[in-house]
Amino acid sequence: MRWLGRARAAAAAALAAAFGALPAAAGERTISIGGAITEIVYALGAGDRLIARDTTSRWPEAARALPDVGYIRRLSAEPILALRPDMILYESDSGPASAIAQLRAAGAAMAEMPDEPTPGGVADKIAAVAGALGLEAEGQALSARVAGGFAALRERLAGIETRPRVLFLLSTGQGAPRAAGAGTSADNIIALAGGANAIDGFTGYKPLSPEAAAAADPDMLLATERTVRAIGGREALLASPAVAAMRAAREGRLAVMDGLLLLGFGPRAPEAARRLAAALHPDLFGADADAPQ
Repeated sequence: MRWLGRARAAAAAALAAAFGALPAAAGERTISIGGAITEIVYALGAGDRLIARDTTSRWPEAARALPDVGYIRRLSAEPILALRPDMILYESDSGPASAIAQLRAAGAAMAEMPDEPTPGGVADKIAAVAGALGLEAEGQALSARVAGGFAALRERLAGIETRPRVLFLLSTGQGAPRAAGAGTSADNIIALAGGANAIDGFTGYKPLSPEAAAAADPDMLLATERTVRAIGGREALLASPAVAAMRAAREGRLAVMDGLLLLGFGPRAPEAARRLAAALHPDLFGADADAPQ
């Protein structure tokens, strides 16, 4: 496979030569790969440094006006280097690896961001982005606000006696929806919202079999807006073979939220957890207009 390594190195060198030397002023021409990273850049007040973003970066609204360099796991080095960035901030699961290697070989300043879906992980991500952009003080202030949001929610949920069982469903519109097991972003946001994951037999995301669905017996179903669209709408999801027999489906207990807000674990993570908590514990939150429907 040595020839493949030499070919990639040669391609990277050709790209660098074609696009010329990259600017030297770090962070003034930044590309963000990852929706939560882009949110953090804006929350730090550095949105004007962004010259492009990836497809998952859909918030805030201003980000959508930036050039789109492609999906986070299907990147190509050429269009990214063509924009002459001096800083590329990217999540650890960005790829493919060959594209990341080409970017590094071409001389782009690359900063890989941590991506742990926990409150501590959010703080680490904020600190990493702020450090890469030379905005440490702003990062500390943002982390303090986010930590305060998590703390306020923990205090509000401190007296709950039961944790409703929640089944998170993910679908691309092909085949049976997948359920979120342990260790996923969905698993962690459910716990932060005062719920319990109805799936405890596996980690990651796996197709939901009728047997697993029957055993789960969730109190509430949870899905992203994209999943609901992919399946054909709210009623189509509730009537799908994988979930139709569930009590929660029969009673229409389905919470739908924006995927980036729910699973991104960026600076809006406390908001996402609070909104889900309002749906799971309406007695604590009253008629909360922000609760997902």
